[in-house]
Amino acid sequence: MDQVVEKQIMRKLNLRLIPLLIFLYVIAYLNRVNVSFAALTMNKDLGLDPYYYGLGAGIFFFGYCLFEIPSNLILVHVGARKWIARILFTWGILACATAVVQGPKSFLTMRFLLGAAEAGYFPGVILYLTYWFPARYRARIISRFMLSIPISLAVGAPVSVWIIQAFQGMFGLQGWQWLYIIQGIPAVLATFIVLMFLPDNPTKATFLNEAEKRWLERELVSDRERIAVEPHPGIWRAFSNPVIWLFGFIYFADTAANLGLSMFLPQIIKQQGYTTMQVGFISAIPYIFGIIGMLGIGYSSDRFKDRKWHVIGSLLLITVGLGCAGLLGGTLMAIVMICVGAIGIMGCKGPFWPIPSAYLSGAGAAAGIALINSLGNLGGFFGPYVVGLGKQATGSFSGGLYALALLTFLGAIVTYFSIKVIKPGAANK
Repeated sequence: MDQVVEKQIMRKLNLRLIPLLIFLYVIAYLNRVNVSFAALTMNKDLGLDPYYYGLGAGIFFFGYCLFEIPSNLILVHVGARKWIARILFTWGILACATAVVQGPKSFLTMRFLLGAAEAGYFPGVILYLTYWFPARYRARIISRFMLSIPISLAVGAPVSVWIIQAFQGMFGLQGWQWLYIIQGIPAVLATFIVLMFLPDNPTKATFLNEAEKRWLERELVSDRERIAVEPHPGIWRAFSNPVIWLFGFIYFADTAANLGLSMFLPQIIKQQGYTTMQVGFISAIPYIFGIIGMLGIGYSSDRFKDRKWHVIGSLLLITVGLGCAGLLGGTLMAIVMICVGAIGIMGCKGPFWPIPSAYLSGAGAAAGIALINSLGNLGGFFGPYVVGLGKQATGSFSGGLYALALLTFLGAIVTYFSIKVIKPGAANK
């Protein structure tokens, strides 16, 4: 009987929550990375060289990281529905306002503010999912939610290029300005969708009956009772736990590879002589492979009840893919190896994120997850910055790709040693 109830509840949660969360993060990620497509024409208009562009693409994450932890703690107190709606509205307004930047200084300022506005959304959702899904489901659920990343990049690539070309000169605005406006408006509109349809927790879910709510609460309480390392972790205990900082470095490596690649991928492809529209379609290909990797690795992680080796394997795929892409330079095989790297970049996220929630709960989970995401997203600054710096210094993207490959290799080593620190009984030992 319990198995029937379990399947019924999981089906309801997957249908009611995951599509909306995916939709919202697609919007978020498009607003974060559409700068990579805007750069095809914007950089010349604003006088941005590769160094300043890479700095601007990455400085988003300084604003993001500064406000990450406070945002997640506020979410715990005011509820997910209201706070996620606030995040959406603020970043939508600022995403549209990026269309009015005039030069390097205003570009850097707007990117920083956009990061501050979006802070808290991703770790807030990761925490939110722990309110609904038992631990044994979380790798595949997080993988499904994070499908929004490769979907936004795969779909956003040709759509973004089309917007730039189709709206060029309309009402006196450049195509890249229209890109920011058109892709920022959905975040503002989605504010009202969240307020109407996103419940704070299972007790407020009208789509679950009382028996289903009781079953779900029992499962979640049982998960919390099995938490390892800290039985009652507080905020400062989470901050002082060295394992949390090591996890932050692992996510830093994956994020640096992700953003270092995605912020420059259109330019890497463009230098091979393709037209702007061709660049849009070719840029989508690695992220189609990323979708396959995310689903497959997430499912496999839950199926074999393993987190550690799935994270290590994903990081090593990135190392091989980006390292070989740098070695092969401006060739078709370089794009093939970028696809290999994309499988690892996207596949790493599903098995990684259940690890912190396997032994943190309550305010400690909110703070710990936000801290890991904050540290990790500094990689969103480092990745674009190092690739842009390498391009500026050598005229080639190879040096930056080598640096990202080395970083993910170090991430794999840290994963091997840090996850062993978790005490016996943890779900991901």
